Amino acid sequence: MHNPNAPDLSFPFQSTNTAEGGFTDEYRVVSRTGFIRADTALRPIPSRHPEATPRTPHVLEDSEKARALRDVKLVTFVPDDPEDPRNKSNLFRWWITFICAFSVVEVAFASSVVTGDFEDIQAELHAGEVVTNLSVTLMVCGFGIGPLFWSPLSEILGRRIVWIIPSFIYVIFIIPCAVAKNIQTLLVCRFFCGIFASAPLTLAGGTISDIWDNEERGFAIALFAAAPYGGPVLGPIVGGFVGETVGWRWMFWVNMIFAGVMFILKASMPETYAPVILKRRAARLRKETGDENIRTEQELFKVPFAQMMADTLIRPFQMLLTEPILLLLSLYIALIYGLLYAFFFSYPVVFGGDYQWNDGLAGLTFISVWIGLALALCAMPFLQKDYMRRAAANGGAAEPEDRLVGMLVGSIWVPISLFIFGWTSPPAVMPGGGNWVGPVSSGIPFGFGMVTIYFSANAYIIDAFPGYVASALAAKTVVRSGSGAAMPLFITAMYHNLGNGWAGSVWAFISLAMVPIPFLFYRYGKTIRSKSKRATSA
Repeated sequence: MHNPNAPDLSFPFQSTNTAEGGFTDEYRVVSRTGFIRADTALRPIPSRHPEATPRTPHVLEDSEKARALRDVKLVTFVPDDPEDPRNKSNLFRWWITFICAFSVVEVAFASSVVTGDFEDIQAELHAGEVVTNLSVTLMVCGFGIGPLFWSPLSEILGRRIVWIIPSFIYVIFIIPCAVAKNIQTLLVCRFFCGIFASAPLTLAGGTISDIWDNEERGFAIALFAAAPYGGPVLGPIVGGFVGETVGWRWMFWVNMIFAGVMFILKASMPETYAPVILKRRAARLRKETGDENIRTEQELFKVPFAQMMADTLIRPFQMLLTEPILLLLSLYIALIYGLLYAFFFSYPVVFGGDYQWNDGLAGLTFISVWIGLALALCAMPFLQKDYMRRAAANGGAAEPEDRLVGMLVGSIWVPISLFIFGWTSPPAVMPGGGNWVGPVSSGIPFGFGMVTIYFSANAYIIDAFPGYVASALAAKTVVRSGSGAAMPLFITAMYHNLGNGWAGSVWAFISLAMVPIPFLFYRYGKTIRSKSKRATSA
């Protein structure tokens, strides 16, 4: 069932001039004829302020243009339409969801698998510790840059081609990483791996939204939300044992095998993006009937490609500077993401250095983060039920702030986990017996808090900026990736210089200072949105 009050993540926000044409449910509605009249389908843009009337699309304000629209027919899906991705079987849709989630897991895994055997890379390629750490930093930088291009391209070309081509190029770039004779080759290729591997980070959430209506996709989106955090945790577990047994180059061969399998699965996916499916149908019908009035809204109010790219590259940063909700939540998400990558370097300091464990055993310590992640996934149905209850109590339209409940629950667990890690590690608690349980167990509350915070914050951003979803999520991705990229460059030195206890405590206090953010937005978010230029006031 489609909820028209919820943002439509399948709407082509970046390639449609919504100021001129407004919004439409063309891509979600089903009609018996396969057409709806353009002049009645276009609806006002949601007002930014509660006291303001909804802004009429410019095309409807011009009487001549409005009359011309009466003859325009917007293409829609028909009942039981075989091309409508929402009509596929549940089994097929879960299969697509599985591919989307594991594609994100795979690219996130690739970013951290190299941490499993840094020592041998340093020795063979004659590189220092910080320079070798750049192999993680540069790939995560690519994660922030790539989506700025893949997102608008997917609106024009469709999801399928952007799933396939960048993924193939990514697999190719893994090969020089595996055979690199110097550190420069490894670093350059890791950067390009990040750019081309980032396509799933852009496409997965949208693809899931294509095949599940907004009232159905709660758990599917939860899987997607967990994937960017579960994937990096898998990296050092696998990389540690592979590097320990068959050498560091095989970490990249395993990475390539994983990426190759996912590429084959991605190539099996059909096109799921409704605007592109309907645009192709409209072109076919125009050719068959000669009726040039058969269109889609995306075709009627097309944004020039140059303008679209400029908006894609500039608007996210404008929103970060002018939207306090987006800025603070992006910083919060960035902190959590950065702390995850910080663990990849602080765990080896404790377990590889203080406990003298080998890389394989040190990698196993990250299983605790997976346990916390699994607990968070178990909590997601309860959070979704709470959200639906709140929506029902509010006449079927929940406030965006109702999405923050997960953050309220999860925020306190992150600083708790960091205090546990810092003060159960040497020298506060010296190695011996079962003393390793303390620092290892810190991953459980961290994993739980990490996923619940991200899931709720991501959903809140989507609901708060329904007309600027693509730009808001791009801004969040850039800030998040910047944090993840920076952490590897100084975390090891920080733990060596401050000691495990105080290094962990510094991050615990920073994350503790972030805890009030969701509480403040839960209380004052509606007031802040009412004064925003881009957030919904509804």
